[in-house]
Parts: sequence; structure tokens; C-alpha cells
Amino acid sequence: MADDFTKDYNAQSIQVLEGLEPVRKRPGMYIGSTDFKGYRHMILEIIDNSLDEAIAGFARNIWISLLSDGRAIVTDDGRGIPIDINSKYKVSALELAMTKLHAGAKFDGRAYQASGGLHGVGASVVNALSSMMRVEVRRDKKTYFQEYKAGAPLWPVAEINSKNNQAKENSIANLSPQPIPATGTSTLFLPDKKVFNDLTWEYDNIEQLLRERAYLIAGVRISLYDQKTDTLKVFYFEGGIRSLVRHINRNKKTISSIIYLNRQFDKCQFEAAIQYNDSFTENIHSFVNTINTVDGGTHVTGFRMALTRSVNDYASKIGAIKNDNDNLTGEDTKEGLSAVIFVKMPADNIQFESQTKTKLNNQETQGYAAQLIKEGLDTYFEENPPEARAIIEKIMLAARARLAARAAKDAVIRKGALEGMTLPGKLADCQEKDPSQSEIYIVEGDSAGGSAKQGRDRKFQAILPLGGKILNTERAQLDKIVQFEELKDLIIALGMGIGETLNLEKLRYHRIIIMCDADVDGEHITTLLLTFFFRHMREIVENGYLYVAMPPLYKIQAGKEITYAYNDLEKDKVAGKYAGKNITIQRYKGLGEMNPEQLWETTMNPEGRILKQVNIENASEADQTFTMLMGDEVPPRKKFIQTHASTATLDI
Repeated sequence: MADDFTKDYNAQSIQVLEGLEPVRKRPGMYIGSTDFKGYRHMILEIIDNSLDEAIAGFARNIWISLLSDGRAIVTDDGRGIPIDINSKYKVSALELAMTKLHAGAKFDGRAYQASGGLHGVGASVVNALSSMMRVEVRRDKKTYFQEYKAGAPLWPVAEINSKNNQAKENSIANLSPQPIPATGTSTLFLPDKKVFNDLTWEYDNIEQLLRERAYLIAGVRISLYDQKTDTLKVFYFEGGIRSLVRHINRNKKTISSIIYLNRQFDKCQFEAAIQYNDSFTENIHSFVNTINTVDGGTHVTGFRMALTRSVNDYASKIGAIKNDNDNLTGEDTKEGLSAVIFVKMPADNIQFESQTKTKLNNQETQGYAAQLIKEGLDTYFEENPPEARAIIEKIMLAARARLAARAAKDAVIRKGALEGMTLPGKLADCQEKDPSQSEIYIVEGDSAGGSAKQGRDRKFQAILPLGGKILNTERAQLDKIVQFEELKDLIIALGMGIGETLNLEKLRYHRIIIMCDADVDGEHITTLLLTFFFRHMREIVENGYLYVAMPPLYKIQAGKEITYAYNDLEKDKVAGKYAGKNITIQRYKGLGEMNPEQLWETTMNPEGRILKQVNIENASEADQTFTMLMGDEVPPRKKFIQTHASTATLDI
């Protein structure tokens, strides 16, 4: 076998992927994945090019249209991509930008002082992964265009004029439901079904990302139109990142005004907006140009270091802490913190972790951020003593809760050790020790827990029953959480700790499945558990380890044939299939009504079960939702209930 392989391995085995071939061969390397996230990344790459024009001060409007046939149009009123011939490559600059990787105007920092593009691969990657693309450029009172298929140009760049009737008839202006300005660039494209299967544009997700970007660039108007639903939304904010912080805290009780800091460092512009509220959670968003650096980076590290240092200095000055042993930690300063960090820097100097740009690696930005935040907060604290004291009191309360939580947690661990057990007595653990092969069902009630324990595959499935509704952790500090019996059992069973000792590598199961009754009480318990995981073990959600089981609502029996239906629509469909026959329909009110075999067959067998994976598409919106549903403020929740009452399903 080895000899055969050696014979076949020769010079002909080495392949060179030219042009845009590497993109079509390995699309995940360029857009992260070929699921809905990668699909959405396609349109964001084109939008971000228009936003770069806005950051540079040349565009004031961006229009996005999602057409009913799956195509998308992005138009701006910027300068328009250059169309003259590049002397080195002997083709139009437009063709070069759209068909060559690492071709763009963002490398030397002259055309764009601040840009989200780093490698010049955005537009060309979108082109490569589109079954069709058409770009129109309006410059010098003329309109030029070029069309492509799977990244390859169909003809040279040409002018649209009276001599070219077909080009005029196919113009984007004839398709666009939104305005076409006198100058700028319009891009029409259709993602390739061979790459993305049957994915479609998710309007709500794109809307949230555009809203976020509109906050960053004050005074730029972004319009999003969905042709299918005839829906138009316009985003325009004069306040910039201050408006974003105000939006983040809109359902929370704030304890300080918005602290806005802004400074130029060499060629880097730093902005930060900070505000504390009375919640127990942190909400930080960081951006580099138009890119949301969801994994943070050096700019966030500098921010955190300076915030902790400034808080400790002021707390020491007013006598809130007496010595270095009492110093507040970075964990303490997180509680109730809402902040936006926005860095604008030359594109040729940005060092991102990868093409998906989730983490900034420029070392100098850590020092810049630290200097801005330390000096800015020191001044703010001195000039606003009442608000400064309110912030320090909030952080001191967090510190006391942290120490209480540590003591309570240590007591829990000591108690467990003295009783000779390391895992909760109610946990029916699995035999498998590899977390990637193990799963745990968090089950509502002892009755369902008994059925689940009998029906499971004990090799890889663990069961942890909960005795009813758990603590609402939205407004609970950590010491109360670790003392609550049901949550204490859950924390110990998962094995990864909580708070400052949380370590994802110690997680004992990589599928954590919430399995509750399909009624109002079951949905409430599910919501309480989701609140706990989002607020205190978010890493589980972010890594895709959290699921919600979908038990059937109905058992439909016709003779000896049994079918399960998971909603009313399925029930009616199955009932219609047996029209004229004697059928029995049983509505399950709880998991405890199923015997172990039925529970295994419908809800626990990996071959046939339905699981919903829980993920965080938009952290800011998720934060708002949990605050509104589970927080102390009644008016936002009342408004939500009144708004959605007409479409609610009653459990009678």
C-alpha cells in the first residue's frame, strides 16, 4: 500500500489553485462557514465596503435591498470604485478588485484611513461564491458595469449608454426598489446554491447588524428593504456610540450618566462610551472600524486594565479600600457595566486574528486604550463625585458578593467531601468519561426523571432531575445562586465551576439538554434555566453545548400504528392521513405521562429525537430580552405581553 502511494505521489500531485479557485475549494477559510453565518457574512462584506466609504467621509447613505428571488443589492453614494486601467495588471481597477484576492485600495492607507477590510479579499470572495454578480460604478457623470459568474468576468468593464441597450435594460437601477444616487457603487449578487444550498436572507439578523453599524458612524443613513414582506427600516443615529450605550441600557436602571471619551493617538482614533446600571451582568461591545471584534483583543485588554486601576485609585483616595489586600478585581468592575469601545485605524496597520476578524492583535492599541481610559476616568471621577461614589459602591457590593460566593462555594465543596460524594445524589451519571461523547438531560420533576433514568442509554446519557422551578438568576448574586439547592447540584454535576473559577475545559458533558414539559410551567422552567446559562455560564452557550429537547405534544394511534406529532400542524396532518379511520389522539401534558420506552423513542434516542441548539446571534438583543422578561422593571414586560397577546398560544 505504501509503495503504491509513493509511486502516485509525484510532481503531478502538487496542485496550484489560481485566481479565486481557493475560495470555491475552501470557502470556510474566507467566510467562516457555509451555514447561515457564512451566508450572512457575504452581504456584510459588501456592506462593509460601503461603510468604509462612509468612515472616510465620502458616503452619507447606504441602501440594502433583499430581493424576493434571493438576490441582494447594496448601493452607496460614495466615490465609486475606480474603473481606469491598472498599469501593472492591464485590466480595470474594478475587475482587479472583484476578481483577484488581496487586491484593494486599503493596503497603503492613503485611499482609506480607516477601513474594516484588511486583506483585500472581501468583494472578490463574495464574487467567487456567487452564481452571478453585477457591479455598477457611477463616476464623472457616467455609469460603468461588469458582470461575473462564479467570480469570472463575463466581459470587460463597459459604459452603460444609449449605444448599449441591453446593458441599460439590465441595469441595477431597473431592479432596485431603493434610490440610485448620482455617484457611488451598486452591487447585485446571488449566493451560489452549490455552496449554500437553499439558504435565504434572514432579515431580522441583518437588521440587527446594520443597526449596530449605524451607531458607529454618526450621521450616516442605512436603509434596509425586504421585497418579500415590503418592509423598509432606516437606521440613523447622531449620537454615535453614546446612542448605542443608551440603547443597551434602555430597560435598565442606570446609576451614572454616559461617560464619553475620545482621543487621537498617532493615526488611531479611540472612542469609548461607559455607563453603569444596577444589573449584575456586563455588556461590552468592541469595534475596529466597522468590524465587531466579538472576541475582544488588545484594545479591550487595555480598557479593562485601565478601568480596574482607575477604580482602585479613586476607591483608595476616598477611603473605600484601606490597603492593597482589599483591591477590587476586574471581575468586580464588570457587574452592571455597559461599554462600547470603538477604534478607527489605518487599514494597512490592522492585525486581526483571521479573515473573520473577531479579535484585534495590534499591541500598541492596548497602551492607547489604557491611557485614554485611565486619564479619562480619573478626570470624570474627580469632576463628578456623586456619580463616582455610586459606581464605587456598586463595585464594592460586587466584591462583597464575590467573597460571599467564594465562601458559599467552598462550603458546598467541603460539605460534599465530608459526605463522601463529589457528585449530587440525584444525578444518574453516564459511564462515558469523554465529555465530547457525553450528554446530560436536565429534567423537570422526579416523575419525568424516573422515566428518563429508565429509558436512557446509560453508556453516554446522564440524568439530573430538578424539583420544580429554580431561582430566577437575572437579579441574583452569585452567593445566592451557589446556595440554591437545585442550582448547586447542577453546578457540581457540570464540573466547570462558576464565577471567577469557571473553567470550560472541566465541563463534563458537551451536550447539555434541557428537557421540560410542553406546557406553560415547563416553558417557564426552560426560561429560568436559559437565564442561568446566559448570565452565569455563557461559555456553554457560545460553544454550542446547550440544547432544548422537543418532546411530542400528541400521540396518535390508528389501530396498532402509532405516530407522534410535535405541534398542532403535524397533528392535523397525521389525522388527515387517517381520515375515515378510528383514531385516538392523546395530548401529553407532561413528560411523566410517557413510559420509559416512549420517552426514549420520541425525545432521547439520537436517531430520531429533535433538539434545538441554543446560540447567541446578537448578545445585545439577548441581554435586552432577558432583562425585559426576567428583570424587576414591569413596564417593558407589560408592553411586550400586550404587543404579543394576540398571537400567543394559551395553555388551557
